[in-house]
Amino acid sequence: MDWQKLETYFRSLDRSFFIGNDMKKHANIDAPLPIGFGQTISQPSLVLEMTRLLEPKNNSKVLEIGTGSGFQTALLAKMSEKVYTVERINELAEEAKKRLETLNFSNIYYKVGDGSIGWQEHAPYDRIMVTAAAGLLPDELVNQLATGGRMVVPIGPQDFQELKLITKTDSGKINTETVAMVRFVELKGRYGWTE
Repeated sequence: MDWQKLETYFRSLDRSFFIGNDMKKHANIDAPLPIGFGQTISQPSLVLEMTRLLEPKNNSKVLEIGTGSGFQTALLAKMSEKVYTVERINELAEEAKKRLETLNFSNIYYKVGDGSIGWQEHAPYDRIMVTAAAGLLPDELVNQLATGGRMVVPIGPQDFQELKLITKTDSGKINTETVAMVRFVELKGRYGWTE
């Protein structure tokens, strides 16, 4: 992965562009901010770190669970060949799509639906980025990860989660590594805390 390209593009992205409410004025703070509908835009340092962990390559096919504001999507699309992004809240998905089209991305595919079950029709994916927290590792996402693939996903209870790096070896073995403690909004659906 081209770290320099990632760093340069990350620095060029105006975070306030991805915030459509009165939180815009706080865009330069390295903290999560509300974007409506009980969702947040993650702190920039964590977005960058999660992208580094995922290691997208210029030929990667990436699945993103939780389009949100589109901030993370923009980074993934810049570093990858194709990004398939799933958002369950229609209003957020529409806003993110408008923003990303304004930035002239043509390699992003959008879906409104239950991200906890992935996007089966385009699987397998070289990389999977999950930007909401699951109570346990979603089997559907593991199954949609290509051999040699990487997935970054927060897993744990509501108050805090472990940020996990999941890798799938060429023989199909799943390796799990905890890389940080984080706090994300809930991955709604079968793998959330409330359903």
